[in-house]
Amino acid sequence: MFFWTARSVADAERTKPMSQRKPVRGIDHLGITVPDLDAASRFFEQAFDAKPLFDNIKRSDEPFAGAQAEAMVGLAPGTVVVTMRMMQLGNGPGLELFEVRGPDQRPAVRFSDFGLQHFALYVDDIDFATERFVAAGGTMFSGPNEMEGLEGGAGNRWRYGRTPWGSVIELISSPSPQAYERDTPLRRWKPPA
Repeated sequence: MFFWTARSVADAERTKPMSQRKPVRGIDHLGITVPDLDAASRFFEQAFDAKPLFDNIKRSDEPFAGAQAEAMVGLAPGTVVVTMRMMQLGNGPGLELFEVRGPDQRPAVRFSDFGLQHFALYVDDIDFATERFVAAGGTMFSGPNEMEGLEGGAGNRWRYGRTPWGSVIELISSPSPQAYERDTPLRRWKPPA
């Protein structure tokens, strides 16, 4: 039996004409800075059945800091990455949680601020997902809300909530075809059941 290796996949991609090469396969993970890594891990485990995969930086390790760390990931001078954990989240991208201490930390961004302000998790039962989110310590905004316009369809709903440390997560469920699908063969990603 033949197994593709990472090198052979990359080599095969490089041999394709530029017009056929794909620069991205998909999202690998989302990185989130949290005030307490263990508390954030518990939240994601309780709310979404996330599973810890590994700790790249353990509390017992030397923190990731200094000029090299600042240059590698854009840390502000004097900032220290205390601990870092990768978590599995369903069959989608992973979550990489960072506990960071720095002289100029700010709270989580608001919806109106520039930059990434939320990520969405596909759920089959938005009411059940809401219950789990709240039981784990999150706060939901109004809703659930029916999707309208080009996302509309029977049972297609969404809802936003805030984690205990202030990050915003959207819960989304679209069991029915969406109106935009009439006009294009392209489809937004949906995890397999």
